Amino acid sequence: MLKIWGRRNSSNVRKVLWCAEEIGLPYESIEVGGSHGGTQSPEYVAMNPNGLVPVIEDHGLPLWESNTIVRYLCARYSLGTLYAEDPMERAQAEKWMDWSTSRMAPLYSELIWGIMRTAPADRDEARINAAIVRAGDFLALPNATLAKQPWLSGDTFAMGDIALGSLIYAWFELPIQRPDLPHLAEWYARLRERPAYQRGVMSPMT
Repeated sequence: MLKIWGRRNSSNVRKVLWCAEEIGLPYESIEVGGSHGGTQSPEYVAMNPNGLVPVIEDHGLPLWESNTIVRYLCARYSLGTLYAEDPMERAQAEKWMDWSTSRMAPLYSELIWGIMRTAPADRDEARINAAIVRAGDFLALPNATLAKQPWLSGDTFAMGDIALGSLIYAWFELPIQRPDLPHLAEWYARLRERPAYQRGVMSPMT
């Protein structure tokens, strides 16, 4: 059985859990990282020398880096569905995975740490507000794409929606003032209707 190591409130772990749920893969979820600890144990570091989450083991293969894990699982178990066989179609999905990591993930971390993991009296409100503005500017790009197509991956849901979809949960659930991005909001509403998203992503943000 597929094993997934990582704390469920990590956006990178959520990606992998959600991906496995979409495919219908049975898996064992092992909570490590954060308050659970365990990422610096010799056994864990042997699987991932970075000491970060997530890590999977599939058929004896340990694998780290969340986008790589998503690509691997989709290619192995959902070829032609979540993982497009046509290279041009697949590239359109993959660009959103890498964009989400390079553009949105750093701002996500600022918002989570600044709001959820910092006492109100110690919050840097100016920095938080600046991160919200930058995130809104960045999210105008997928909003424009979603005005022309239902999914970031194209006409159908696929792996290109997973990376940003795991981050967007916090964007819409955090107590912040967000710019009006209607197509992004409609996409998020459709994600929330997916049982796999509910099971893999919609866990408490602690």
